[in-house]
Amino acid sequence: MNHAQPIPAPRADEAEVAARVAATVRADVRSLTAYHVPKADGMVMLHANENPHPLPAALRRTIAAAVARVGLNRYPDGAGDAVKAALAAALPVPQGAAIVLGNGSDELIQVLTTAVARPGAAVLSPEPTFAMYRIYARQSGVPYVAVPLRADFALDEDAMLAAIARERPALVWLASPNNPTGRRAGTASIERILAAAPGVVVVDEAYADFGDASLLPRVLEFPNLVVLRTLSKVGLAGARLGYAVAHPAWIAEFDKVRSPYNVNALTQAVAPVVLAAADVLSEQVAAIRAERQALAEALAARPGVTVVPSDANFLLVRVPDADAWFERLKERRILVKNFNGSHRALENCLRITVGTPAENRALLAALDETT
Repeated sequence: MNHAQPIPAPRADEAEVAARVAATVRADVRSLTAYHVPKADGMVMLHANENPHPLPAALRRTIAAAVARVGLNRYPDGAGDAVKAALAAALPVPQGAAIVLGNGSDELIQVLTTAVARPGAAVLSPEPTFAMYRIYARQSGVPYVAVPLRADFALDEDAMLAAIARERPALVWLASPNNPTGRRAGTASIERILAAAPGVVVVDEAYADFGDASLLPRVLEFPNLVVLRTLSKVGLAGARLGYAVAHPAWIAEFDKVRSPYNVNALTQAVAPVVLAAADVLSEQVAAIRAERQALAEALAARPGVTVVPSDANFLLVRVPDADAWFERLKERRILVKNFNGSHRALENCLRITVGTPAENRALLAALDETT
């Protein structure tokens, strides 16, 4: 029965609840701030690094047919073998490499961190970078060591090697291309970090489709390399599918930490259909790359604006007053990501996802009105 009005219910004393929480939940967890996802209904969404292009109607019909065949009364395939086979067929995964699937690559960041979180372990990453590396390290109770990027947001290889020698980390994160800077790490630098690191080095290639380099074909060449990827950035953000590729010995351990049935049946039905349509995804990626160049040039031409070179599907832009620009764009129903105040290196920086041509024109028109 549906009730028109909520039914009043007895409530515990708020002070007692707060006291129980404080006495039970770890202090370091209570000190964390939850990852904030802004509401974007009715907005031009240039804040979340999604692919702005919907899938073609014919492909959506094929997806609908695949979804209709899913038995929702049954659990999904626990290993996701059909998805793994589709990934291996669509991508340059070397023969003999193993794959583990995640509910987005975010879940796999948590899985990998948990797997190495032993006493005395440390997690190391250049910064600024994706916030979840730090958050999951703190949740797992292991020290997180940040190594500053150079002033131009390039990887500081010497500083990384010195930190690895000093900290002997169990886990090194290298986002390449990096979020939120958009810059990728040089392959030679990654190779030297792999050689120096005593533990596992995870190269997070969430945005690799928008650049020109990947270590995925070489993942078996190194004894401590894991390549982490996702389908979120190329068009399946709503399906939440991430995957890690590595030597089977690594994947066997990560699989022990993964939750059972972590990738739902609908995602497992959709992913192989979309992966088989590689031409559609390639065309959309090419369109985003072309728009990235045009948008970067248009933004860089504005007084006081600096655009960081990007190999991703977004641009990091330093502006005269990021807070004011963000609010004025929001008033015009355009949502970007404001990094001002999040890290000292990101002062007055906005991250702008590359949208459709119409969305990018709307952004530039809004900036003309506000500056």
